[in-house]
Amino acid sequence: MGTAVERTDEHVREYLIYRGFTNTLKHLDNDIKADKEKGFRVDKIIDQLQQFVQSFDLAGLKEYWLYLDKRLFSRLEDVYRSTVNKLRISLYRYYIINTVQVSPRNLEKTQEFFQKQASELQGQAEWRDWFILPFISSPEQNPAFCQYFSRQWSDTFLVSLHNFLSVLFQFLKCDVFHAELLLYLRQLFALQTESRDQRDRDEMIHHKLPTYVQNMDRLGDTELDLVTSQRAVSTATTPTRNFFSTFLPQGRRTPGKPLQAISGSSPSQAAMGRKDPPSNQVSVKVSYVQTVLRVFNLHFELVFSVVYARRQEFFVLVSPFMCYLQTPEKKGELGEVEPPTESSSEPTDSSNSRSCGAGQEEPPFIKLSQEEYGEHHSSIMHCRVDCSGRRVASLDVDGVIKVWSFNPIMQTKATIMSKSPLMSLEWATKPDRLLLLGSGVGTVRLYDTEAKKNLYEMNIDEAHPRILSLACSPSGSSFVCSAAAHSRSGSGESAPRLPITVSGQLLLWDTKTVKQQLQFSLEPEPVAINCTAFNHNGNLLVTGAADGVIRLFDMQRYESAMSWRAHDGEVYSVEFSYDENTVFSIGEDGKFIQWNIHRCGVKQSEQILPQDATGPFVLSGYSGYKQVQVPRGRLFTFDSEGQHVLTCSSSGGLIYRLASGESALERVLSLGGHKAPVVTVDWCSAVDCGTCLTASMDGKIKLSTLLAQKS
Repeated sequence: MGTAVERTDEHVREYLIYRGFTNTLKHLDNDIKADKEKGFRVDKIIDQLQQFVQSFDLAGLKEYWLYLDKRLFSRLEDVYRSTVNKLRISLYRYYIINTVQVSPRNLEKTQEFFQKQASELQGQAEWRDWFILPFISSPEQNPAFCQYFSRQWSDTFLVSLHNFLSVLFQFLKCDVFHAELLLYLRQLFALQTESRDQRDRDEMIHHKLPTYVQNMDRLGDTELDLVTSQRAVSTATTPTRNFFSTFLPQGRRTPGKPLQAISGSSPSQAAMGRKDPPSNQVSVKVSYVQTVLRVFNLHFELVFSVVYARRQEFFVLVSPFMCYLQTPEKKGELGEVEPPTESSSEPTDSSNSRSCGAGQEEPPFIKLSQEEYGEHHSSIMHCRVDCSGRRVASLDVDGVIKVWSFNPIMQTKATIMSKSPLMSLEWATKPDRLLLLGSGVGTVRLYDTEAKKNLYEMNIDEAHPRILSLACSPSGSSFVCSAAAHSRSGSGESAPRLPITVSGQLLLWDTKTVKQQLQFSLEPEPVAINCTAFNHNGNLLVTGAADGVIRLFDMQRYESAMSWRAHDGEVYSVEFSYDENTVFSIGEDGKFIQWNIHRCGVKQSEQILPQDATGPFVLSGYSGYKQVQVPRGRLFTFDSEGQHVLTCSSSGGLIYRLASGESALERVLSLGGHKAPVVTVDWCSAVDCGTCLTASMDGKIKLSTLLAQKS
């Protein structure tokens, strides 16, 4: 519906420009800017609501929602009023949570909300426990409110509201179509009533019309198309196209020769467009009305079946999301309206439709939106989401780190500039506001992203100054640090590494005492560890090294449990599988391999990936410019259920489904959006919504919000 409105606005604008009505055009543009319905564009309506929330404009938020209620929601049937009310409650809670998150120490806006809304909300059971919120020191840790401070809840609310409005506009469009049909029907009957006095004359000339018009009420759709396809079309005698002409195929609108036979005019008169006598003209018009009415009868039932199907679609698409908007004690009250047991067998023509037609499998994800973070001015090395899913830390090759949030809008929280080159970063698990930063001069810093200051700086080893990888234990009590000597091909990160192993260390540090606990033994010789990853409880640690060997460490005994040669060349990225019975790895040889950790060195699957997914990454420009970057960040990551994997590509992230057999990967979705090669990815999953981060060599980071379609 939004597309049709925009297209209509453009036609009107072109007409005004053509006619030279500049003042009218200015007024039109001003009215379009002030249009509260935003041209029926759902994304713009959501943006407007978020703008009110971010600016703490409670009065504007209430007024805008009231307008939407009167203009749109009031047209719904009564059974949907509870859904609208739940969305309104969630919107107010979304506003309150934002006031607390933006200024946790200054709750003036939070208190102002309850003061202004007290008379309206104090009698409602949904708000009974919320009036105590301004007086709680840490509401995000309170069991009654912690879920509302999570990324999961806000994502689910925005997706539900977006889906609700999208289907609502389709529903209203069908109702408008229905209303237009009834309007034209009344006009046709009125025209037929006014012409009753000429019914006899109409019967006299009706025999002169083509046979298929006389017998149209007894013809089926197939026979009607067959008969009308056999007649010739005359452009000079085609009547004005009206609404009901859309029921007939193009080029089969009206008979070609009856006007000439009825009027008795010569061919020359018909060619020059001379008018027939008024009486005959009215008679033919009445006959045409009768013809259209008969055609209308053939399609009347079909039109209303479409309207009914849309109403069923409205309920089916909206209701699954509403369970996430309820408080824990109210989730069982969703079933106020039972969905219809019968559904239309015809697939819905929509990009977000879950019906893909016969023989086609529905996509597992729907890309709801894609935003861009463009505060970096050089190629990205690392990009990671914290454990809570609220903040992102990104590091570029210039050593600039940006800490930013994307809920509800993208906002830079901190910028970290370092005199020494930075090579790695990792979020601490407890507390999740701390960030570990590894440098190229043998130091690791512990940075507080909220206080915006360094807490500690640890000196690792002067002989191994490059901190290639950091991994924090899920318990939060320790972290693993990979330190390596300078590369024999030079310390620059823009040149590909030579196939010469570099000495390195793997160290365990205590985050509380800020002291080194131990140094792991690396057999057969000390080598640079490129990547590290813990399992879910921190009992196992997997590493990938420059010598192509994967090592699995027992973190309870602090010793190597097994190791095997995995790749020809360096190992760039390793991760545990969802069930933690296998390990996945990507290496310099371009292979994506799944390994069984219960049987040392046994492959379960192997897939060859293109170079733009494994590196080295190349960015070419004018005048022979060429930039080469060796992989440093995470090259692949899994969704929350471990069934899909996100990898890099030359134009954006690619999502594959993990499959068994020879073909380990099945491509299901391309995120796109990038103009330069993607060098690192991350995936933060929350309920049915997932946030994918893809960072490229031009410094752009794309944040794609996905909706998982549950089968």
